[in-house]
Amino acid sequence: MASLGVHDGTFHADEVTACALLILFGKIDEKKIVRTRDLAVLAKCDYVCDVGGIYDPAKKRFDHHQSDYTGLLSSAGMVLEFLHDEKVLDDPIHAFLKNHLVDGVDSIDIGAYTPPSGLSTFSNVVSEFMPIDHEASREEHDAAFFEALQFVKRHIEHMIKRSDYIQQARGLVEKEMAKGANVLYFERSIPWLDAFFELGGEAHPAQFLIMPSGEHWKLRGIPPSYEERMAVRKPLPEEWAGLLKDELVQKSGIKGAIFCHKGRFISIWETKEDVLKALEVTLGKNSL
Repeated sequence: MASLGVHDGTFHADEVTACALLILFGKIDEKKIVRTRDLAVLAKCDYVCDVGGIYDPAKKRFDHHQSDYTGLLSSAGMVLEFLHDEKVLDDPIHAFLKNHLVDGVDSIDIGAYTPPSGLSTFSNVVSEFMPIDHEASREEHDAAFFEALQFVKRHIEHMIKRSDYIQQARGLVEKEMAKGANVLYFERSIPWLDAFFELGGEAHPAQFLIMPSGEHWKLRGIPPSYEERMAVRKPLPEEWAGLLKDELVQKSGIKGAIFCHKGRFISIWETKEDVLKALEVTLGKNSL
């Protein structure tokens, strides 16, 4: 298994993520990671990330700090694209990791995005593994790096499993979308949002979704786009906003009412019959 060189001292999410990707997809041996800035040592490594001043995937060099690199990738994005080009990553997992993790790591690392105060990003969390003491020893920095690496590996492993699960549900979403109805209906709870928009959901007429939610059922408004996923195409009735149980029963006239979010994008109902009644009321009000 191949070796990898990465700079010593302070570390960031981009090179830790790059290393984790190369380990998880079978390109390098974790035990052969060398933390150094010694160019002679780096020259002997099979892969080099975030140091060395070279971006050349053919030579397995992935640095973005040199002045002749003007792209928008950090070492994380460089390695992700390399694995995709090498056919190690298929399109769905590449898109999932890119959209849900690596683009953010890249943007923060190159300074294209500065998180506002109070927002803790994945990059922030990885940085918290750094020794607090600015005079920490090399050994302490190395130990912290490998601790962060274990965290990032576990996180990406979980993301890969989630992506696989989403893809397993993709066929069900596609079949339901093919009906062209204004409501998506599922008999079991599945991850639908990513697949819906991957399959052209922005142009689909669906306004609402019904599916089980634990022991109950939910009626949810569908977003206009993936980027606006906290918005809805049609909100639930205004008079339901923020109501619980008895108050929602009184306002909706449906005995199995449990909850409607104050944002009017989701509501929960006792039974399938209840949620279908809720849909009927909602569509009736939206048509007024």
